Amino acid sequence: MSTTGLFVGRFQPFHKGHLATVKFALGKVDLLVIVVGSAQKSHEPRNPFTAGERIRMVKESLDSEKEVDADRILIIPVPDVDVHSLWTRHVDMLVPKYDVVFANDPFTLMLFRERGIKTIEAPLVDRSEMRATEIRNRMITGSKWEGLVPAPVARIIKEINGVERVKAIAERSHH
Repeated sequence: MSTTGLFVGRFQPFHKGHLATVKFALGKVDLLVIVVGSAQKSHEPRNPFTAGERIRMVKESLDSEKEVDADRILIIPVPDVDVHSLWTRHVDMLVPKYDVVFANDPFTLMLFRERGIKTIEAPLVDRSEMRATEIRNRMITGSKWEGLVPAPVARIIKEINGVERVKAIAERSHH
């Protein structure tokens, strides 16, 4: 019997901690559905990148990893809904049937657990550094951030002038 897992995240941006979770999850399921959450959001402090940009970051990162079998991965963008308790049902409509949910966010895991769905909190590598918040802060302050993301992500962010965008959004939100 084949098993399907969901890995839910916003991936703002996709970083090496997320990559480690993908590898961890692939060790436990046959098919991994990567849910790009808050898909409708972009150009705001916590969500600077569009769903399309994030999908590219995830896909190109995974394509560049020899030990990741891309045939076992689907990437599906899922927008938010206003009612938290309905969000998991919304996910159900947009993804294939699944057996287990992986996430780094305790709130996301709680929403699925409350419905009796099996959840696994992904073991996080280097949580202090491996956080999208930290990466975005480093972009704002002009510190080194590239080492925290897979090379394809750094390339895409440069290509779309992502650092300038993150800085501009941060400045606007302080006014």
